[in-house]
Parts: sequence; C-alpha cells; structure tokens
Amino acid sequence: MGLFDWKEQSADVLAQGGVIGPDERLPWPQTVVMGMQHVIAMFGATVLAPILMGFDPNLAILMSGIGTLIFFVLTGGKVPSYLGSSFAFIGVVIGATAYAGKGGNPNIGVALGGIIACGAVYTAIGALVHAIGTRWIEKLMPPVVTGAVVAVIGLNLASVPVKNMAASNFDSWMQVVTFVCVGLVAVFTSGLMQRVLILVGLVAATVIYALLTNGLGLGKAMELSGIAAAAWFGMPNFAVPVFDPKAMLMIAPVAIILVAENLGHIKAVTAMTGKNLDMYMGRAFMGDGIATMVSGAGGGTGVTTYAENIGVMAATKVYSTAMFLVAAIIALLLGFSPKFGALIQAIPLPVMGGISIVVFGLIAIAGARIWVENKVDFADNKNLIVAAITLVLGTGDFTLKFGDFALGGIGTATFGAILLYALLNRKA
Repeated sequence: MGLFDWKEQSADVLAQGGVIGPDERLPWPQTVVMGMQHVIAMFGATVLAPILMGFDPNLAILMSGIGTLIFFVLTGGKVPSYLGSSFAFIGVVIGATAYAGKGGNPNIGVALGGIIACGAVYTAIGALVHAIGTRWIEKLMPPVVTGAVVAVIGLNLASVPVKNMAASNFDSWMQVVTFVCVGLVAVFTSGLMQRVLILVGLVAATVIYALLTNGLGLGKAMELSGIAAAAWFGMPNFAVPVFDPKAMLMIAPVAIILVAENLGHIKAVTAMTGKNLDMYMGRAFMGDGIATMVSGAGGGTGVTTYAENIGVMAATKVYSTAMFLVAAIIALLLGFSPKFGALIQAIPLPVMGGISIVVFGLIAIAGARIWVENKVDFADNKNLIVAAITLVLGTGDFTLKFGDFALGGIGTATFGAILLYALLNRKA
C-alpha cells in the first residue's frame, strides 16, 4: 500500500458498525468530518499545555499539524496518530524557566533548547528500536506497564476539568450536561452522527449553554466579540531556542515518558484494531522525536502521540490514518488563523471541561483495554503491585525532586512502573 492509498469502505460496512482499519478510510466527505473531530478532540489539551507553559497556542496548533505530517510520512501512513502538545513537559519547563504562570514565558528560549535535546534523545531511541527491534522495549514495558501508563495519563489529567474548568455550581452542572449530551449521542444515534459524537456533543452543549446564559442570564454569557475582532490570517509568534546545559539536562529525560506514551498508544491501537503495528514502533518514535525537535526549533511545545485521539477512535471505531492526514492539514491552516483561535477560545470553559471528562475517561479505559486484550494476570502479585502503585502515583500526582529537577505524576508513574516491574520480575 502506498503512502496515500486507502481502501474505501462502503456505506453498508458503516451501517453495520464495522471497524475502519488504519489502511482503510471512509468516503472523503466523512473523512474530513472525522479529521475535524480529531482536531477538536486534541484542541483543548494542545492549547491548554502551551498556555500553562507560557507558549503561543496558535503556534502550538501549527506545530502539531507539522509534527503530525512528519509522523505520517515517517511511519508510511500506517500508524493512526495525531501529535499534540505533551503535558509531560509542563513541570520541567516551568522548573527550567522559572515561569510565573501568567502571560508569555520570558525564558522560552531556554525551554526550547531543552525540548530539542529531548527530541534528539527520543529520536536516538527510535533509531535503536528500528535497528534491533522492539523486544528490549517490550521487556522493559510489558502490557501491565504500558496499560498502567496509558491509564495514568487519563487519570492524571482528570483533575484539570474537575478542579480548574468549573468556577461555579452552574459551570459544574454544565459539565454534567455536556458529558450527558455526548453519552446520548453515543448510545441513541447511529451512522456518521454516532461516529462524530464528541463534535456533536460539544455543539449541542454549547447551544444549551448559550440559551441558558445569553438567553436566560443563568451564568456567565458567551463572549463573541473576540471572534469578530480577530484577523482571518496572522503569523504566530515564533521563538529562537537557547541551549542551556542545565535546562537540557532537566528536560531531556522526558523522552522516556514519551516513549512509554507512544508505546502505549501503538499497543492500544493494536488491541483495538487487531492489526499488529509493532514493526512501525521505531519509525513512530523517530517521527515523534523529529517532530518534537522541529516544534522546539520554531518556538512550539514538545509533542507526543495524543491519547485524546485514542479515546475518539475507541468511541467511533474509525482508525483510518487518512483522517489524521486531514486533521494535520486543518491544524496547519488553523495555526495561521487568529480568528479560529478566537472561535475555540469562545467555547465555554465548562463545556470544554465536560468534553475533557469524557475524553480523559476514555484514555483511562484504553489503558485497561490493553490489560484485557493482553490477558494480564492480576492473580500474579507482580502485576497487581505494579499496576496498583502506578495508578496511585499518577492519579495522585506524586512528585519526587532531585535537586532542581522535579519529576511529576506522569513521570514518577512511568519510571516507577518500569523500575518496579524490573525489580519484581527478577524472580522470574
């Protein structure tokens, strides 16, 4: 199969709820809609992560599109994935730059140098995997570890919508309305509408929010003036990296977390589609690593395979790489449109919070699915202890400090799972 060759599935297959594999696609109009849904699914986190680090969100969107195209080419169009801003960088970037948490990051160049160093380490790991195979990675990260790490990514992010995206009781209820909308679409619709459940649920909840606030005055009204004032076209704020050894040493180890995320992503897609993608593991690591270096070189965040998109694929049963090509092109174009950024920013925060609750929950379930599909034996105390401790470390955001370096929840859970499994597996 060539880079742009997909087998088009008929409407009959879709009507019967069939799975659309990575080498297949829906008719192009539906593929475009599915690509838009993935852009929406990743947008909240891909915008939130740079904001938390003081980066330009529009530039992050642009670089996510470029990164996804790099990943698509490096994997030969075989691995369904979108590359978006990685939350694993937030703690180390804030630590390396002493970012105060508001406005642009004045020391962004130092962070970018570290991000490039991380991408270089990640790319080297990918080259090694491509050269000698995945067996050593799988020995370090068996299904019990990868499943736990994937689940932890969703659980670790759970506090973001629950604690930070509902400022009032009304907002909390709107989050409930939002995830109920998504649930109703998921269960009581069929065909294309069911396959774009995240997008449909978001639109429905936004309409309800506007009626209750702008119409009935029950909460904070939607502010639309920013959309009208924003330009249709504009350049994002590019930045130049600064290679500071201390910052590079602090940020580069994030590569291990990205390896675990990417490995978990591929294992999750393999479990959901029944298609073994292990042969593309090294190329996927290199694609992600190179994309991270390109993003850092232009002023963007480090990128990773997006678990949010696993959630959407799990819900829709569409795994076509064609929709990620479409999503990348859409993101690339939107990165040059301040008006689109303003439109997304106008989506009510509690509605985005409700969507995040759904998506992050689906990520956690994708981790559990890795356990189920690989028949992980939890009667074995080794597996039980590794999974139990990993989940609590990640969910509780357990942090360890080594001098100026702080390893946060996802990091401690990832390294903890790998090292604990290696220690407890010595008996075997």
